[in-house]
Amino acid sequence: MAKLQRIGVLFTAKLAALSMGVLGLVAGVFYSFGGFFFELFTDSLNAGTALAFLALLGMPLLFAVSGFLAGGTVAVIYNVAARLGIRIESDL
Repeated sequence: MAKLQRIGVLFTAKLAALSMGVLGLVAGVFYSFGGFFFELFTDSLNAGTALAFLALLGMPLLFAVSGFLAGGTVAVIYNVAARLGIRIESDL
């Protein structure tokens, strides 16, 4: 079994940011269209509809930033644990 000594912090942070950004885009699409149909069926298109469509920009950005921070933090924690000799085994 191969032993993983350390992982790249910046690479892991960028990978987490990319995957969370895509997830944020999917969530933004569901949120914006859900808000649009709610406003459409209640016969009151207003500023809430515009804010729902701004979720298409805001949610991927917020998800990507939080994914970058979380991915970097997890990579640093793993590297410190690996340096201290804490073993993490996986049978993948």
